Amino acid sequence: MNSTDATFQRALCKLLGEIFDGPPGSEAYLLNPGDPGLLRQLDAIDASAASSRPMPGKTTIAAHVDHVHYGLTLLNRWAAGEANPWADADWNASWQRTTVTANQWQTLRDNLCREAETWRKHVTSRTDWDDISAAGALSSAAHTAYHLGAIRQILAAMRLGRAEDV
Repeated sequence: MNSTDATFQRALCKLLGEIFDGPPGSEAYLLNPGDPGLLRQLDAIDASAASSRPMPGKTTIAAHVDHVHYGLTLLNRWAAGEANPWADADWNASWQRTTVTANQWQTLRDNLCREAETWRKHVTSRTDWDDISAAGALSSAAHTAYHLGAIRQILAAMRLGRAEDV
């Protein structure tokens, strides 16, 4: 691995770690120091909240999580050697799980955690980054960070809705 690839790999690993687990210590690039990151944020949400729509016609946290999970499964298939897992990808299907039971929510979070860890292992072990693989890997960080923000906006809308009901 050349030094440019190694630098890219270390930076990407830091970003993925921060998004999924929160920033380590005071080194933060996307989130604030002390932020729990996506996985611990989801652990603090119950199935009922994950299945609630912030407003009519809008999607749920469960749908966002299912969508992120699906994207990571495609990335992991690609990293494992499948030439083009996106060729038959059904992104619309990844938005269909809008409600979950407590058991389904736990399973979805466990599956997301497993796919995230698998993806991070692929990134850590990759030694050659061409333009397409680097862009794809960077997009995984950006895509996941976007959905973490969307989930937090849903949570904020739900809290606001409860405050107005009082």
